[in-house]
Amino acid sequence: MLVGAGKTWLRMAHVALLAGVLTGCSEAAEGDESKASARPTATAETSGPHDTAATSGGSIGAAGSACELPVTFDIAKSWKAEAVEAPLSQGPVSLACEIDAKPAGNIGFLRVWAGKSGEADTRAVLEAFLAAEDGVTKEKYRTFTSGGVSAVEVEYLYSSELLDETKKESAFAVTTADGPVVVHLGGLDTEEHEEMLPAYELARRTLRTA
Repeated sequence: MLVGAGKTWLRMAHVALLAGVLTGCSEAAEGDESKASARPTATAETSGPHDTAATSGGSIGAAGSACELPVTFDIAKSWKAEAVEAPLSQGPVSLACEIDAKPAGNIGFLRVWAGKSGEADTRAVLEAFLAAEDGVTKEKYRTFTSGGVSAVEVEYLYSSELLDETKKESAFAVTTADGPVVVHLGGLDTEEHEEMLPAYELARRTLRTA
């Protein structure tokens, strides 16, 4: 009798435990639904390739800023700009400024490249910039206007033999009276690149000639 009673009690305990688990799951699901319904819904005005717009942390390019350039644009909050004293050349332009994303929690840079003054076709400058780097494929060019400034943008894939991976990168170029400027966004990998795109888009959206 004691053995049978013990088995019966054990079965009842299992049933009670299972009921508690199911109840807990149901409550959790209801809680998740409540949280989901509380989230703001994206609208046509806010939605896009990147729903989160970067907050401006100030402007660079003008005299007295961290990097004096032929153009000005806003940099994302917490990103740190620093002029490059020993420039590295790529095609027709040389590295003039690095804007570091690490203070904002990402690994990568928004790099600004500048060329010498003279007549230059904007797209030709951007094509030459990419041609100077091995591993570039699937380039997609488009033109855009920001603050009355006509510019050319490119999105492409970059394959690194060293890292044995392919990642997305972006750049835009503009021609000024002081020479062409290329603004480039790389990143550790595609995921990192996409997380930093709002900062790149902020620069593109606020682009002005100095």
